[in-house]
Amino acid sequence: MGGLDDLIGAFDRSLRVISGVTAAHRPNPAARVSEQPLSERERRHSAGLMRVNHVGEVCAQALYEAQARFARNPVTQAQLRHAREEELDHLSWTAARLTELGSRPSLLNPLWYAGSFALGVIAARMGDAHSLGFVVETERQVEAHLNSHLSELPDSDLRSRAIVAQMRDDEAAHGASAQAMGAADLPLPVRTAMRGMAKLMTGTAYYL
Repeated sequence: MGGLDDLIGAFDRSLRVISGVTAAHRPNPAARVSEQPLSERERRHSAGLMRVNHVGEVCAQALYEAQARFARNPVTQAQLRHAREEELDHLSWTAARLTELGSRPSLLNPLWYAGSFALGVIAARMGDAHSLGFVVETERQVEAHLNSHLSELPDSDLRSRAIVAQMRDDEAAHGASAQAMGAADLPLPVRTAMRGMAKLMTGTAYYL
């Protein structure tokens, strides 16, 4: 029954992620930050950026779920699952901010999740070292992406900025942990393909 229970649990988690029914374990970084007036143009731009960030967290849940499930070393599995739990906070925070901005998550979340899960399976099948290398490269790109959002978000959108800043710090820590566990460097073509896919995802999720 253990295997069946695991599959049921994984299916339940995926449905919660896609539908947005998740709860954070840590306080929202924006909880003590006052809402400031935003113009309609600023509000739409912030919502687009936060929708992109929310999609990134949907993808992170799928990646970590797949990589942990197929990791060969129990220590690697534990690390990936720990990172997945912290990423749930990000998922919850970005969803809450989208609601505050009067917007919604991406309509393509089921597609983003399925594609990312498939990538996670492929990464895990390459072995733990390359799977961890995939984490390092993913988190490196996400950290750079979040830094760009901090420069793009309206100066007065302090609540979104607080969330993004904490997410960036967490992503950097996840990448450093994976590196310390023996991550292998990914070939340049793989890193380039990852950047191309990320660009496609972010460009689409901003609107959809």
